[in-house]
Amino acid sequence: MSQQRRQRQAAKAPKEKGETVGGRTIILGFAILVVLGVGVYLLARKSTGPLDGFAKCLGTRGARMYGLFWCPHCAEQKELFGSSAEYIPYIECGNKETHKEEFACLQQNVRNFPTWIFADGTRVEGKQTLTYLSEKTGCQLP
Repeated sequence: MSQQRRQRQAAKAPKEKGETVGGRTIILGFAILVVLGVGVYLLARKSTGPLDGFAKCLGTRGARMYGLFWCPHCAEQKELFGSSAEYIPYIECGNKETHKEEFACLQQNVRNFPTWIFADGTRVEGKQTLTYLSEKTGCQLP
C-alpha cells in the first residue's frame, strides 16, 4: 500500500467511528424523547369518568345545582359523581372573599343547600340520588 493510501485510511477511520457513535447518540436521544413524550401524554391525558356524560346531560336539560363551598351536603352530592363532579351544572352561592351570597342564588331565592332547580321550574333541596336526577331530567345513567 502506498503511503498516501495509508494516510487516507488512517484519516478516514476516526471519522467513520465518530459518525457511528454520533448516529447511535442521535437514535438513543430520539428513543428517549419518544418514551418521555408517551409518558407525559399518558400522565396529562384526562381520563373519562363513568358519569361524565350524565353530569353533562343534566346541564343540557336545564338542571342546576346551587351550593356553597363550605357546605358538607354539597360536598356529599358532588362525591356521588366522583371524578365527573366537575361537569355538574353547579352554581356557587358563597363568595369566599366577602362571605356574602351571590346574586344568582338570591335571585332564585335559594335558602338551603344543595338546591336543585330544573328546567320546568321545580326545585328540590338537599342531597339527591342519581336515580332521582335521572328520572327528573331524562338523562340516562350508565
